[in-house]
Amino acid sequence: MKKRQFGVIGLGTFGFNVAAELAKKGMQVLAIDNDTEIINRISESVTQALVVDATDEKAMFNAGIADCDSVIISIGESIETSILATLIVKELGVKNVIVKCVSLWHSKVAAKLGADTVVYPEFEMAKKLVDSIITPNILEQIELSKDYNLLEIVAPKEFWGKTIKTSGIRNNYGINVIAVRKQIPIVDDNGHTDIKEEINMVPGADDEINQNDVLVVVGSHSSLEKIKKIKDIK
Repeated sequence: MKKRQFGVIGLGTFGFNVAAELAKKGMQVLAIDNDTEIINRISESVTQALVVDATDEKAMFNAGIADCDSVIISIGESIETSILATLIVKELGVKNVIVKCVSLWHSKVAAKLGADTVVYPEFEMAKKLVDSIITPNILEQIELSKDYNLLEIVAPKEFWGKTIKTSGIRNNYGINVIAVRKQIPIVDDNGHTDIKEEINMVPGADDEINQNDVLVVVGSHSSLEKIKKIKDIK
């Protein structure tokens, strides 16, 4: 199977880490920046690293951006440069363009130019921090669509000892449990007690929910907000 090819334009902290992580996952990565020093630092980590002016359409074409399946534009220091790069990448025919935005206006312009996804790393990190402080029982939240999210939540006390069916998690909250992570006490070969995590990827209605279980659930934004408000979580 042919490896997916990614382009990352703009190698600030966000772009540099995105390029490096994609490369670690075995993807082909073309990293582009106008700073020679940054290009030299990342060159050994990615497939190809080039010093290119992101506002020069011919240079971008020659660099091979048009061959990428997805391009991440992470130019934070200049909104104008980010917008021009977005326009060029779309005109070169890249099907999936992701733009790191620094303002609502930036995101609206990027969307008008055809950006498939816009991201706000600083905003998302701030939101996650606030969520972790206010609702520490929420371990992870992933947006699946504009209407539905996936949530990892420590099982509320009111669910302990009940089955998925009798807990009322679907009838009362309108969400579905798609997996359960359980902490199982074990004794190792030396006689020491330890904890082993087991994941039930296909939980049934009669499976019991216990203390310290982590429930992986899917539901609408409004449904998930209901379960976040449960207070008796240990």
